[in-house]
Amino acid sequence: MSQSVTRPNNLNAFWMPFTANRQFKETPRMLVAADGMYYQSEDGRQILDGTAGLWCCNAGHGRPKIIEAVQKQVAELDYAPAFQMGHPKVFELASELCEISPEPMNHVFFTNSGSESVETALKMAIAYHRVKGDASRTRLIGRERGYHGVNFGGISVGGIVSNRKHFGTLLGGVDHIRHTHDIERNAFTRGLPQHGAELADDLERLVALHDASTIAAVIVEPMAGSTGVLMPPVGYLQRLRDICDKHGILLIFDEVITGFGRMGGAFSPDVFGVVPDIMTTAKGLTSGVIPMGAVFVRDEIHDAFMTGPEHLIEFFHGYTYSGNPVACAAGLGTLETYREEGLLTRATELGPYWEDALHSLKGLPHVIDIRNFGLIGAIELEPMPGAPTKRAFTAFLEAFERNVLIRTTGDIIALSPPLIVEKSQIDDLFGVLADVLKNLD
Repeated sequence: MSQSVTRPNNLNAFWMPFTANRQFKETPRMLVAADGMYYQSEDGRQILDGTAGLWCCNAGHGRPKIIEAVQKQVAELDYAPAFQMGHPKVFELASELCEISPEPMNHVFFTNSGSESVETALKMAIAYHRVKGDASRTRLIGRERGYHGVNFGGISVGGIVSNRKHFGTLLGGVDHIRHTHDIERNAFTRGLPQHGAELADDLERLVALHDASTIAAVIVEPMAGSTGVLMPPVGYLQRLRDICDKHGILLIFDEVITGFGRMGGAFSPDVFGVVPDIMTTAKGLTSGVIPMGAVFVRDEIHDAFMTGPEHLIEFFHGYTYSGNPVACAAGLGTLETYREEGLLTRATELGPYWEDALHSLKGLPHVIDIRNFGLIGAIELEPMPGAPTKRAFTAFLEAFERNVLIRTTGDIIALSPPLIVEKSQIDDLFGVLADVLKNLD
């Protein structure tokens, strides 16, 4: 892998997302090529990808079947209108996705990102109750320390303070149940925490406060990723499912991060046995190659809209690029790659090795918790006094200098390598991290 590039002579025009712009532009970190498990930096170094890009390149980089599918499609049909028109690949992709989705989730609505998938799911939930004659059900319930993208609805139901404080009040009628993070009882747990299933009962508190007749849906991540990799306690998701069923509330799983093999199955129901009413996805759908998202719904939700005169639009929602032909081709090439290489279950096979390597960091300076499931891991660091986030960010910078890409959120190092990772690369990843952590102030 080699790439000749010239650094742009003006970095000021691009206002970078979720980035300390001034710090970055003082000392830029440029990636110029990628192949397999590695990025290439502008100075020619091979950077081990410990994060699958941004939780999205599940099949790794530069995968031939995805590249071929995109190249062929862009030459054949680059765009087709998404409203009142179709093209073959969007129906083919939807059908293939429903083959790996949990029953009875047999319908897919395409979006362009995880944020759009969340907005779509929230609108579906409210609209579903309206078409069923329950127009009073408009309230949406999220969870503290949840992340559901950056649009108005997603930020409103999300529960990360820094994602909300800049924008003031967004959607009204939103409330939040408690988060599940409990270091005192669950520190250094291997796999799912044993303590905390009862935290799902906090939903009953909100039902008593607002009345179930006003609540449309509850949205949670099966595993909360961007907030610091918070695993669901054993029995927690089933308890949420039972409470929602009891009160006629829809349960939405945000699987933008957890979908497409990250947990050891296609989606979290394959792993935890709990099926939501609506499921949001993106990222691994195309292995990050082309922006695309998909919202899965149960048959009964889809069918509730299919009433009235057949010439009328059943659900007034969509995007110009819903089911874009090139994105669909990327999705089909990605699914073929997952299928041929067994990547959707590889996290189960590699999970024990990954777990041992991750927990080998226990006892290093400033490490106050380690948690894992599938091919996901987190190392929580003790914050620097008066300088929250700085210790983890310093680790991020040091790791990059040592040719490893990690991700940080707050004072937590989050890890999620491409599903093609080998044991030797796991060893390299944690060998570098051990050295970095041993030398952190």
